[in-house]
Amino acid sequence: MAQIFISIGSNINKGHHIRQGIASLAAILDDFVVSSVFESESVGFDGSNFYNLVCGGTTPLPVEKVTELLRRIEVDNGRDRSAKKFSSRTLDLDLLTYDQLIIDSPAQLPREEIDKNAFVLWPLAQIAPNEIHPVLNQSYQQLWDSYDKQLQKLWVVKFDWQGSY
Repeated sequence: MAQIFISIGSNINKGHHIRQGIASLAAILDDFVVSSVFESESVGFDGSNFYNLVCGGTTPLPVEKVTELLRRIEVDNGRDRSAKKFSSRTLDLDLLTYDQLIIDSPAQLPREEIDKNAFVLWPLAQIAPNEIHPVLNQSYQQLWDSYDKQLQKLWVVKFDWQGSY
């Protein structure tokens, strides 16, 4: 069983799509954990605020199958795969880590943005504080503690992922 962490984001009908993403991942992962939900301003483009979180769990699936499943969940939730990189989206699922694997294909692992974006690092440090980044050889809590918190604004939002708003 591989330990994996996945970031989830949305800024289109974000409450609905975040719940759909969590429910889809909870159905395919064992030992499922979910961080708090954070709201942040768009990064790289002028758009509405995002909801972001990180979930984790274990899976017997190979990394290729995991990446395929994530793309399918995105498309099933209205994700336009032809849209430009920095744009609004219904659901964005990014595989952050797969055990301690370091690869570039079928996905870049560990994902480069882990220590660059507060909306990835803070929730990851919340659910996996003692896990070690495979390249940087620091725990996610250490990385978060040293992160410049002025770079990006984000805040925890009250969010019941099993309920409705």
